[in-house]
Amino acid sequence: MSDFNDFNNPQVANLPKHLRQFIVAQQYENYTPIDQAVWRYVMRQNYSYLKQVAYYPYIKGLNSAGLSIEYIPRLQTMNDHLGKIGWGAVTVDGFIPPAAFMEYQAYRVLVIAADIRHINHIEYTPAPDIIHESAGHAPIIADKDYNSYLSYFGSIGAKAMFSSKDFQLYEAIRKLSILKEAANTAEAEIRKAERHLQRVSEDMGEPSEMALLGRLHWWTVEYGLIGTLEKPKIYGAGLLSSIGESASCMQENVKKLWYNKYTVNYPYDITKTQPQLFVTETFQNLIDVLEEFADTMAFRRGGSEGLIKAIECKNPATALYSSGLQVTGVFTDLGLDKSDELTFIKTTGPSALSLNGRQLEGHGKEYHSSGFSSPVGKLKGRNTMLEDFNEHELAEMGLFIGGRAQLIFESGIELEGNVQTILKPGDKILLITFDDCRVIEKNGNVLFMPEWGTYDMAVGASILSVFNGAADKDSYEEITQISKQQTNHHVYDEKTIELHRIYATIRSIREGIDSIDELPALFHTVKKNHRQDWLAALEILEIVHHKIVLPSLKKELTIYLELKAINEKDYTKLINDGLHVIANPVSQLITLKDDNSNTAD
Repeated sequence: MSDFNDFNNPQVANLPKHLRQFIVAQQYENYTPIDQAVWRYVMRQNYSYLKQVAYYPYIKGLNSAGLSIEYIPRLQTMNDHLGKIGWGAVTVDGFIPPAAFMEYQAYRVLVIAADIRHINHIEYTPAPDIIHESAGHAPIIADKDYNSYLSYFGSIGAKAMFSSKDFQLYEAIRKLSILKEAANTAEAEIRKAERHLQRVSEDMGEPSEMALLGRLHWWTVEYGLIGTLEKPKIYGAGLLSSIGESASCMQENVKKLWYNKYTVNYPYDITKTQPQLFVTETFQNLIDVLEEFADTMAFRRGGSEGLIKAIECKNPATALYSSGLQVTGVFTDLGLDKSDELTFIKTTGPSALSLNGRQLEGHGKEYHSSGFSSPVGKLKGRNTMLEDFNEHELAEMGLFIGGRAQLIFESGIELEGNVQTILKPGDKILLITFDDCRVIEKNGNVLFMPEWGTYDMAVGASILSVFNGAADKDSYEEITQISKQQTNHHVYDEKTIELHRIYATIRSIREGIDSIDELPALFHTVKKNHRQDWLAALEILEIVHHKIVLPSLKKELTIYLELKAINEKDYTKLINDGLHVIANPVSQLITLKDDNSNTAD
């Protein structure tokens, strides 16, 4: 049995099926002893440093999220804790499309990459991993002001229109992050992926709503600072989970700017450290900036502006008529009058009609398989909007079952046909169905002919909103594009398996299960067979230092690590930081009870 939770968490249980397609099992048993040591090293470093610069009490935040410093968290344990504050968590395979990521946030569910960074990328990885997602995002979720912002951002982001090039960028970023995180990837292959990402980035054109929202998300949720420009605190998960950048970001060469509506003009590069960061005085300011940006989005502006964004998207979107009718499909055309007001809309391919997010019976994508088109606007010479017509007004226009109606819209579009049905589930007329119907524009362009079949005319004087995706995603069976590029799963050689056994034994000794007398032999094997490794020696030194045993081994380890720090520059900071934590032990300051070590799958 995998340790993917069985939806005991209410937030996770409430996820619609179009989001569940991204969920993968955590497979806790696949984490190696080295993975556990990487988690422990990063978390100890985080606490040692972040207790001074993190916005919230780090250990308290970990406890609220069901995390410990000692063990990689189990998903079910996190869900048990997060459920108490109205959140949940799921594990996924690396990056998922931005629209899906945003919608998870709207459902108050954290998306956690199941993999953990390789030891060679312990300071920072461009790929999402369980350290970034759980140790970065989860601890601050308990802050009510912040988690309100996070879920509200998700609800806004889920409606954002994206361009056809946004998915290309997502694919390029995902591929590069996977290559960089994979062991033994050839440098030439990484450089090729970097050049491809650069080409895609330079060819994006005008940024979409999703791209601009992505910037706001990056400079707040991932890399945000709060407080003053002179002494800000970290709340962004990207900084909290990077033991390198969480320190370097506080240096003077990284500019600190106030977070405001103009922050949206700053793009970012996910593969590099950031040249500037943005500081907000309060989390309420984040909501205020988001609100101001949301007022520019298609889901609030609607009209021709929104429809043009939907056409550029080239993916399913939804237009909301003033009557309440929702039309979902891939929008390919629209009509405009001289004032740039909409006169008709058109989708191509499978389309659906809904009301209040629920698909209308008989109007799914199987019925509207070839698309949907309909006029938009008021009838000529009538002050009352058609959706508000009473029975008398309908009868005057021949709009009754079996009647022959002739409608002329203010735009000049003319419709003539026999009325089959009038759909009015509430106060508004949503849809009128005709047979023997002809629809013609003022310029003579034919929009519908009798031989094409039955004509369903949407009723509505205007388009109030246009947003990404389907109105009823589950009925529409919306399958968001899932990348074919999967994260790498390691196959370990005998030498690496031997190193795994060494790390496992070190942990058993630290926990009092195995004998301390085994440490000299373990260190000898590390020196002989694993000269590239540095963390195992640090862990052995930690044990002999705190238990005040084997003084000769302690001296040998100290000299070995100090020389490695001097001679091998890639490890200098890592070793020195590790030595600092050993000399200033985190464990004496931690009272957090671990909930993960003995939990059964």
